[in-house]
Amino acid sequence: MIKTVKDVDLKGKRIIMRVDFNVPMKDGVVQDDTRIVAAIPTIQYILAQGAKTLTLMSHLGDPSKDKKAAKEKADKAGKPFDEAAYIKGKHRLAPVALYLEQKLGKPVIFAGEDSDYGKQGFIDSQPAGSVIMLENTRFHKEETAKEGADRDKLAKELASYGDIFVNDAFGTAHRDHASTASIAKFVPVSVAGFLMEKEVNYLEPIVTSPQKPLVAIIGGAKVSSKIAVLESLLKNAAALVIGGGMAYTFLKAQGHKVGKSLIEDDQLDTARKILEAAKKAGAEIVLPLDHLGAESFDAAAKPVAIDGLDIPDNLMGMDVGPKTIAAYKEVLAKAKTIVWNGPVGVFEFDNFAKGTEAVAKLVAEATGKGSITVVGGGDSVAAVNKFKLADKMSHVSTGGGASLELLEGKKLPGIEVCRN
Repeated sequence: MIKTVKDVDLKGKRIIMRVDFNVPMKDGVVQDDTRIVAAIPTIQYILAQGAKTLTLMSHLGDPSKDKKAAKEKADKAGKPFDEAAYIKGKHRLAPVALYLEQKLGKPVIFAGEDSDYGKQGFIDSQPAGSVIMLENTRFHKEETAKEGADRDKLAKELASYGDIFVNDAFGTAHRDHASTASIAKFVPVSVAGFLMEKEVNYLEPIVTSPQKPLVAIIGGAKVSSKIAVLESLLKNAAALVIGGGMAYTFLKAQGHKVGKSLIEDDQLDTARKILEAAKKAGAEIVLPLDHLGAESFDAAAKPVAIDGLDIPDNLMGMDVGPKTIAAYKEVLAKAKTIVWNGPVGVFEFDNFAKGTEAVAKLVAEATGKGSITVVGGGDSVAAVNKFKLADKMSHVSTGGGASLELLEGKKLPGIEVCRN
């Protein structure tokens, strides 16, 4: 169990809360407010309980990594690079604070564009019930420092801004950073927000005690990035549906021709081991039975139907065919719990989106019939949003890497600090 904001007295307390406002921005404008909206119930609850102040902290992008890439691009083009202007334009949280203010219908005080250090006096001087937002935590190298002592420097400062630490940033729960985990060492009480609680309540039981039969749909490009989650889910799954680019590595491991499809030759033995482990566990592995191919990886490429397992040498697999979709329908109809992580085709290209759209519709249909359905992972979330089916799922996770690591059975630092 994790402790939540409902388990503590918030009245008159200073709250320091980690949110995940790492949202896509363009020219200083929020492009997708899903993560902001997801944090609002916790924010509103804290304010309704009479908290003295609520100070929010988040990261936005990776300033050091993005800055380096932008500078290299400018240098290559022979153009001057204005570091200050770049950072101010892309990574400042002031526009996000303004956006949140509009959503809350209440002022959100931005703590300044300089540093997150030395803000205690400023925060404590604000009127009761104030909402304050700090600047991007990743402007400070201590936030992501490898050495705990370095992280503790920033964590102690952030801890001085609150009597209670609330972590509602599931998207960064797998990160052992100053503002997500280290801070808990220096605050008397640490609890989870409602979003964190919901994520844990849906995702953890899939690994520990799911309602069976459990069917896992695992897609995406690479086997190497999904080995741990496949091995973890095999412990409870009645079936694993393997799709996307990684399916072609499994098909090649079985001796099938895969043409020009995406392949990880160094993972062929791993694929064979997973197939053997599934056989021993009595879990069904569902691989593509037919395909939609193309001569090139291009949105405008002409789709070619391939009625069989083997892909011709001049084609690459881009999506699954009707036989495969029929197999998906059969296996998903038996499930009491479905977890979906990764698309089964190149759904970003409309010509090759039918398979992933079919999966989204089948999972939505299962939800309507009473199955627990959980969508985790950035591309899967993008898919259900594209097909306007997100509200038809039991739960759509806000954390890509975090949801994957939780499904792998790992303990996440940002969650563990909220345990009883």
